[in-house]
Amino acid sequence: MPSASRYMRFVLAFSMTVALCIPASAQVVATKSYSYFDIRGKSAGELDEELSRRGPTASGSSARHPGATKIRFGGEATYVQSNGRCRISSAKVTVHTQIILPRWRNRNGASKQLSTIWDALSSDIKRHEERHAEIARTQARVMERRILALPAQHSCGAMQELVTEASNRGIEEHDRLQARFDRIEAVNFQSRMMRLLNKRLGSSGR
Repeated sequence: MPSASRYMRFVLAFSMTVALCIPASAQVVATKSYSYFDIRGKSAGELDEELSRRGPTASGSSARHPGATKIRFGGEATYVQSNGRCRISSAKVTVHTQIILPRWRNRNGASKQLSTIWDALSSDIKRHEERHAEIARTQARVMERRILALPAQHSCGAMQELVTEASNRGIEEHDRLQARFDRIEAVNFQSRMMRLLNKRLGSSGR
């Protein structure tokens, strides 16, 4: 199931503290929210058309998707300068994910078969988007570890440059991981949906 994800560059605020001998600390702050778009239909064809017409779009594209995950990274780093060297004192990486899902508004009166198909499809859309959010949270932790491991520099300006480079590489890697996940999911979509439908139809006794 293809999905749209929107990324924003990871920006770190540069600040300096007094020279204190304290261990480096880190914190990943992850938040998640949900929003919905309404669709209507009394047949599989109508629902598919509504998803194509009302679904969210990705940045830089007019294509509609059955679901989406918007991802925003941010953060800040604090530096300590001592004995002519500057090092990371603390780092905080933030990642907010907004999962956008479809909501079938006029389900009442639909056939049991169509409801079963929708339940299988909507659960797969949600699983897919939750995985996008999980990938973002995991990458935020990776970025945090890499920033804390950066070697001390001769100045805090040079330290800031290293932090910026590390965060940019982390975002690029994150984008590649998300794109790879979408490619794999698209290839396996048909077989995955058939398994879900067979399972749901089997449990309902049809």
